[in-house]
Amino acid sequence: MTKRVREILSWYDSDNPGTRANLARLLGAGRLGGSGRMVILPVDQGFEHGPARSFAPNPAGYNPLYHFELAIEAGCSAYAAPLGFLEAGAAEFAGEIPLILKLNNHDLLLEERDPVSAVTAGVRDALRLGCAAIGFTIYPGSAERTRMYEQIAALGAEAKAAGLAVVIWSYPRGTALSKAGETALDVVAYAAQIAAQLGAHIIKVKLPTEHLEQEAAKRVYESTRIPRTALVDRIRHVVQSAFDGRRIVIFSGGAREDDATIFDQVRAIRDGGGFGSIIGRNSFQRPRAEALALLGRIMAIYTGAEP
Repeated sequence: MTKRVREILSWYDSDNPGTRANLARLLGAGRLGGSGRMVILPVDQGFEHGPARSFAPNPAGYNPLYHFELAIEAGCSAYAAPLGFLEAGAAEFAGEIPLILKLNNHDLLLEERDPVSAVTAGVRDALRLGCAAIGFTIYPGSAERTRMYEQIAALGAEAKAAGLAVVIWSYPRGTALSKAGETALDVVAYAAQIAAQLGAHIIKVKLPTEHLEQEAAKRVYESTRIPRTALVDRIRHVVQSAFDGRRIVIFSGGAREDDATIFDQVRAIRDGGGFGSIIGRNSFQRPRAEALALLGRIMAIYTGAEP
């Protein structure tokens, strides 16, 4: 185990040996193993966005085994998906890559201004499938947020007791926020803090913009001159907001982007102290060879092999 991984594990000294071992599995897997950085492949979009929107750009993605193979060949740190996709390949690929079972999911068949995800799997499923962690989405800003906080508090405690790590997708959304506010710097930083306070070992947030949503927060940001013009500064502030960098914060890849934009974002995450990326649509919606090249270059940027 590397010195960096030992340092990170020391931040979670309230956890039992099983949970710390699974965190070590995640931090030790793939091409970035031992570096303290992570690149995770998440494929929950079939449930969250629908099959055609998710997989028609690269029809190989309709097959759940494709995503196991892509994550393994690319050298990803983990593969995260809902119950059905993991059940389809967990036995065939057992032990080849750490798995994260997404315990709640949300569809788009009914438009909701205040979304709440359904709990679609449990800790026992994660254990049965050999997972290293559970994943759970919360929507700070939704009128239903307190229900989600209570759900992950209970499921997180159960997961930790069973020796699993906890990953929280913290995505601000709802009637309390404007569309621009969902990725505003003050809101994303607040979302990271909420996930940390809920006991997350790994926190997934979106890349923050320069926008400030809350008037009270805006006054503080301006009076204390928190830097926010450059993405690297915004990343640094979000990581600081997760217990001064003592929680693993990774950033979503979001919708399809051109390669240059993605690589610039990865450099900002690296230089701002972020712990890595969770790249879904920007990888599995490309042909396999292109996806492998993209993920390989992202990992090279994180290791410093490429500037």
